[in-house]
Amino acid sequence: MTSLSGDSENGGSATEPQSLVCARCGTRAQSPQPTWTFSVENGTRHYICDTCSRENLRAIEGRLDSAWW
Repeated sequence: MTSLSGDSENGGSATEPQSLVCARCGTRAQSPQPTWTFSVENGTRHYICDTCSRENLRAIEGRLDSAWW
C-alpha cells in the first residue's frame, strides 16, 4: 500500500489533507485531482493543474524521445 508522507498506517491521529499547488500557476487543490499531472524532478514532487497541462501539452510532447512515437 502506498501512502502520502505524513499519513499514519498505525491508527495514529489523522492528519490534515495534503494541499496541492500547481507548480506553474499556483492554483490550489485540497486533495489529489485525477486530471492533474504529477512528476518527480530531481527528487522533488511537482503537480501541474489540468489547465496548465493542456496549455503546455505540445512542449511536453516535444521533449519526448522519438522512441515514444
